[in-house]
Amino acid sequence: METHIGSVDGAAAAADNGAVGCPASAVGCPMTSVRPAPVSAGEASLGRHLARRLVQVGVSDVFAVPGDFNLTLLDHLIAEPGLRLVGCCNELNAGYAADGYARARGVGACAVTFTVGGLSVLNAIAGAYSENLPVICIAGGPNSNDYGTNRILHHTIGLPDFSQELRCFQTVTCHQAVVTNLEDAHEQIDTAIATALRESKPVYLSISCNLPGLPHPTFSRDPVPFFLAPRLSNKMGLEAAVEATVEFLNKAVKPVLVGGPKLRVAKAGKAFVDLVDASGYAYAVMPSAKGLVPETHPHFIGTYWGAVSTAFCAEIVESADAYLFAGPIFNDYSSVGYSFLLKKDKAIIVQPERVIVGNGPAFGCVMMKEFLSELAKRVNKNTTAYENYKRIFVPEGQPLESEPNEPLRVNVLFKHVQKMLNSDSAVIAETGDSWFNCQKLKLPEGCGYEFQMQYGSIGWSVGALLGYAQGAKDKRVIACIGDGSFQVTAQDVSTMIRCAQNSIIFLINNGGYTIEVEIHDGPYNVIKNWNYTGLVDAIHNGEGKCWTSKVKCEEELTEAIGMALGEKKDCLCFIEVIAHKDDTSKELLEWGSRVSAANSRPPNPQ
Repeated sequence: METHIGSVDGAAAAADNGAVGCPASAVGCPMTSVRPAPVSAGEASLGRHLARRLVQVGVSDVFAVPGDFNLTLLDHLIAEPGLRLVGCCNELNAGYAADGYARARGVGACAVTFTVGGLSVLNAIAGAYSENLPVICIAGGPNSNDYGTNRILHHTIGLPDFSQELRCFQTVTCHQAVVTNLEDAHEQIDTAIATALRESKPVYLSISCNLPGLPHPTFSRDPVPFFLAPRLSNKMGLEAAVEATVEFLNKAVKPVLVGGPKLRVAKAGKAFVDLVDASGYAYAVMPSAKGLVPETHPHFIGTYWGAVSTAFCAEIVESADAYLFAGPIFNDYSSVGYSFLLKKDKAIIVQPERVIVGNGPAFGCVMMKEFLSELAKRVNKNTTAYENYKRIFVPEGQPLESEPNEPLRVNVLFKHVQKMLNSDSAVIAETGDSWFNCQKLKLPEGCGYEFQMQYGSIGWSVGALLGYAQGAKDKRVIACIGDGSFQVTAQDVSTMIRCAQNSIIFLINNGGYTIEVEIHDGPYNVIKNWNYTGLVDAIHNGEGKCWTSKVKCEEELTEAIGMALGEKKDCLCFIEVIAHKDDTSKELLEWGSRVSAANSRPPNPQ
């Protein structure tokens, strides 16, 4: 029975080893067959137990910012042979890096200090919560003797109540633990980590600064590896859900399948593809599910994103007389300002633990992975929708050829990015027009793809790139980042260089917040221009491997990409692309106008 935690299983074959925390691409997982060894009295400490637990569940890197309340804990994390401490420039980026690492490895961790660090990382943890990523946020807390006193401590808001940080994390984590004594520390740590893995959500773990180095009998042996019992469907509910769905789909003339982002949580990527194979249906993905299932399958018809869908995809999905959505998230962004042309009575909504069939019955305690697998055994083959798609499909045209030294167009940039992709690549798309341009990339088998659609925090991609590249060392990551977003979190390019990463960053310099211009323009969307290559050169400062280039035309872009893939393949490559401020994708123009209309709806009559 598969119980490992990791990326969606459609992208790579997962090791069916029962281990928790293994990434889907792992061949095996440490500690799964090793007897817990006795630990010497001096090593039987809280800090060592936490470090061993992190390694067990698949964390090899912890993204940290030191502060006086977490320094002793960081000593113990550094002392663990299987763990590397990655020092970040600020807590926000440390949190974003843990987010990116969780996408690559199935679980991530960051370590910060009390309140000033905790409240700085809070935004990144909220993003991980919205994206259903298991991130373990470890905060060094006050000395255990200070709890319950009337003392006022530094790094607080000047009140003797130390619970402010905890209360802030309660709404953006699925579990919180404040460790102030050794008696139940073992249970608190294990419960927090297990909950993050089980719920696929972040957890908050505060540890008093005087406890990490102290021994306790509960830490006298190496921790026993986790084995989290998999959630199983109610068999009667599963049978009833499958029966109702089969009846619904088999009556349809041209049914389709659409994959959503919660395929990752349910680890149902392979089950979804198996259903495609068994049914013969055409299938699409929602934008935030790009990369979770293969795009090389012959029945893949593109991204379903309402009015800004891949060409001919929306027409097939919205004209279907039945559509099964597996793990969808319907919000104002994914629905293009609530403008989907879908009808509830034609939809089957499959969530990780629930199935709703049209306007009719709903079935709880039905696990998506089991449901899709059982459905594949019983649904009739029907290729009508796919055949219709083939009849109307016309291949996309290529961008107009550039004149010699013509100013570089963004669509020409992405024509070249497409050519760079292979099974050893991954793409990180920043919030902004890169969302739309990267959606149009055709991903080769095994090519990774990540972006943060639900939370949409600008600047996310810099930290996430750091974390993803650190967690997926077998891939060369290509990040497409706008200038406005880069200005929010640029500092941790420094950490990428320290970690000897060889990612390729395309910095698209078009003078402002382009995505917001298309929603609602104003002078606040224009930003101060930076010398971005000069900034990265200054950060590089001759230490480590980093190469920069500024390109203004296709000839310069071609030369820069050639250098990045050739002579500079072992370097962090930073390519600043100068683009016109009004050079946007047609999808952003359409999407922006519809989201603007949704945002500006007048109040309902009272």
